Amino acid sequence: MRFNADLHIHGRFSAATSSDMYFPNLAKGAEQKGVQMVATGDCLHPEWLKEIRAMMEVDEGTFQQGGTNFILTTEVEAEKRVHHLLLFPSISSVEDFIERLGPLSARLEADGRPRLPLGGEELAQMALDTGAMIGPAHAFTPWTGMYAHFESLKGCYGELASKIPYLELGLSANSEYGDRIPELANLTFLTNSDAHSPQPVRVGREFNTIEAKDITFKELTMAIKRQKGRKFVRNIGLPPEEGKYNRSACSRCFAQYELDRALALRWKCVCGGSIKKGVRERAMELGGEVRHPSHRPEYFYMIPLGEIIAKAVGHSSPFTGKVNSIWQSLVDESGTEVEVLMKTPIERLTKTAGDAVANAILAFREGKITVLPGGGGKYGTVLLPGQEPAAVQKAPKGQKNLFDY
Repeated sequence: MRFNADLHIHGRFSAATSSDMYFPNLAKGAEQKGVQMVATGDCLHPEWLKEIRAMMEVDEGTFQQGGTNFILTTEVEAEKRVHHLLLFPSISSVEDFIERLGPLSARLEADGRPRLPLGGEELAQMALDTGAMIGPAHAFTPWTGMYAHFESLKGCYGELASKIPYLELGLSANSEYGDRIPELANLTFLTNSDAHSPQPVRVGREFNTIEAKDITFKELTMAIKRQKGRKFVRNIGLPPEEGKYNRSACSRCFAQYELDRALALRWKCVCGGSIKKGVRERAMELGGEVRHPSHRPEYFYMIPLGEIIAKAVGHSSPFTGKVNSIWQSLVDESGTEVEVLMKTPIERLTKTAGDAVANAILAFREGKITVLPGGGGKYGTVLLPGQEPAAVQKAPKGQKNLFDY
């Protein structure tokens, strides 16, 4: 069987998250998106852990709410502000990890994503000792990504670098960025939403398609490690240009810079703000030619349906009443957002949502949507045919349909 999994989200006890982040809302958003497995996020937080325990455990380390299975995860900020993504096999593993933190466990109540004064190797050892998996979260982002502060996996995780099974690419990167770097060839790449709200425009904006025998943590583990025929068969994500840190840009005025110009200015924008190095530039700096290992699945681009509808009807936000009404009609008709974007016949979309929206979805399918790259903390801008300015980097064309496999 195949299922879709989003392995990085945050609950409402993390900073800057929606007060609607309850498991029933997350389950509903995931079902509407077309995602069957979702991370709990923040499983070290005592109040969130209580809510996890209240769900039905359908297999060790796998909990169910509605039609969605949840697995135990957390993001931790450690030495140099680097973020790490941990996946736990059971509640007892989470409890063991908390106990090993000792006095540091008091920090867990402050934020769903705790800040711990631990080095990467120390944190990895603690994770391994408790049966958890660990890897870099959004590895290339300029503020808190591993490659923002270290030149290599070993620089971050020391002698345990060989024990790291996965790396999360982040919204501003794709497999081509990661596969420039030879040391990552054996790792499984994760594409996750890092969602802070439960709406499908956030939950599942990036996800992974996994081939396994069941939707459980045990099967996920085998897929990450490519054991017994389990594997990742697709990475699905935003065009990297849509990410907030794709290009080198000022974090104050968002003016974008080529690398040589930023270096000449010593990373100081003419407005006085700081220029943050883009994910694209950092990946090119770290590696050379793109070399995909034989196990690497194809990367598919997907733009949230709400964003496409908003562009089609001339709204600046995917959260307006009109956009939501059209979105709901399409999902009611087709079952999930993924189905709407990739498979529902255009004539049915036209009947449900009108020519403008149907044509926008067709443009997405045909690779005719363009993206004005983001940078400095500002998301890239999605543009439909006819809206694009003269010099915009285009999202990749000619990809296979998600359902061609």
